[in-house]
Amino acid sequence: MTINFDTLKASLVLYGLNAIYAILLLAVGWYLSGAMQRLVTRVLSVGHRVDPLVTLYISSVTRYGVLAVVGIAVLQLFGIQTASLVAVLGATSLAIGLALQGTLSNLAAGVMLLLFRPFHIGDNVEVGGKAGKVKSLSLFMTELVAGDNTQILLPNGQVWGAAIINRSAYPGTGEVKVTFPVRAGAANALADQILKELRDDPRVNEQAAPSVNVSKVITADPAAPVVELTVSAKVQPADADAVKQRVLDHASALLAAA
Repeated sequence: MTINFDTLKASLVLYGLNAIYAILLLAVGWYLSGAMQRLVTRVLSVGHRVDPLVTLYISSVTRYGVLAVVGIAVLQLFGIQTASLVAVLGATSLAIGLALQGTLSNLAAGVMLLLFRPFHIGDNVEVGGKAGKVKSLSLFMTELVAGDNTQILLPNGQVWGAAIINRSAYPGTGEVKVTFPVRAGAANALADQILKELRDDPRVNEQAAPSVNVSKVITADPAAPVVELTVSAKVQPADADAVKQRVLDHASALLAAA
């Protein structure tokens, strides 16, 4: 068998140049996909008429679409016919679908979340045992930020298939109401300190002033009278649990000190 070195050299040069062109095309495509994502985000954000969740999702789809076009162009650069490639993919679509069913389900769930929008950017939600503020929705993942600034990434399939508790869905304020027993002699001092703590808390609604009242007398024994204090305050629904826990902790500390 005779090797034609001229033909081999020409082929190496040709494929070498194609490889260089492919690398350049991938680099340009990667940059262009990011630029298109930023452009779509900027255009959809003008006037704030489009929901931020929709903006993030469409910009993500745009980025992956540009990358897909670049990938097809690279294949054509090496002489691979995309029509034949599509035929091969069609013949093996069942196997690919079974292998990627988790990924495809996340993609489909992302579309459903986008269409029905059970939450928006900035909403405080609880889903799949995880709680946090919604930061973004991409093709495959939903990103939450926990109260301690921890990133939580949830596959869209788990989000769509689980119960979603949205604490920001309805406007208005929540109510914190805590009752606990205290000795009658220490009730006034304890009420004053709790009121001061609530007034200093920025989460408490200033227009609806917090109150601490004696709701009832538990024990009327003159030797050791005990009354029940009721603490009431108006807060945002998302802050209700945290403020309630703070009141309980503060009251426990005051009672222990007394």
